[in-house]
Amino acid sequence: MHPLYQPVLDILEQAARDIVLPYYQNLKSDQIAEKTPGDLVTIADRLSEEFLSEALSSLLPDAKVVGEEAVAADPAVRDQIASEQVWIIDPIDGTGNFAAGNPPFGIIIALAEQNETVAGWLYDPLTQRICHAVKHGGAYINGARISVAQASPPKPVAALATGFMTFDQRDALLSKAVPQYEIVDIPRCAAEQYPRLVLGTNHLSVFERTLPWDHAAGILMLNEAGGKCARWDGSDYFPADRTTGLLGASSPKLWDEAAGLLGDIFDA
Repeated sequence: MHPLYQPVLDILEQAARDIVLPYYQNLKSDQIAEKTPGDLVTIADRLSEEFLSEALSSLLPDAKVVGEEAVAADPAVRDQIASEQVWIIDPIDGTGNFAAGNPPFGIIIALAEQNETVAGWLYDPLTQRICHAVKHGGAYINGARISVAQASPPKPVAALATGFMTFDQRDALLSKAVPQYEIVDIPRCAAEQYPRLVLGTNHLSVFERTLPWDHAAGILMLNEAGGKCARWDGSDYFPADRTTGLLGASSPKLWDEAAGLLGDIFDA
């Protein structure tokens, strides 16, 4: 585990206990707003990010901090992700679910160094599940090391995030995927989707929008557990990269099969 595993977990637990959960199913209408159409933010997102930013800065005073809501207020903040050391924060992942009073939602923290994710934490406030990964050091759930199952199911389960695709991409993806995979609803929460891939609840996920606060920690977790998440051309994900498109799978074999079947849809 990363040397800061427990201090960061302590911070996550405090944010969940003192800020996030008191607002869960208790938000007033004036405490929910739209940053862009369909992209919600709540008072809990903002307060959680303020707390996390300050607390994480106390752990590594020289590290930059890039939070989802700070970037929404000032897009130039995102440029700091390529810094030598940076905390990347999603104060509430799955805000749409949270604002509606429904699970799942989570808090995600990634630590990146020179544009590579070196550690990640994905915390579920409702179940207190903590998923953690450290570069070259494995993946863990609730402190126990975990690896993906390498056996391929007869019909893999696929959760396809099509919301940010073009109509043509979505239609082409579904026409090719439906005969080969069991299609299930996405959880609309990366803090839940990546654990599903590691645990084998889902075997395949496709993402078009790949913002670092959503994906950096989860990608590291999946790869460290023995699965595979990469760009469609097989290249690694880097937090400062602003290109789109990701394919995640619960084994390299399933990744290769899906890339061969679906990859030409996203070649452009």
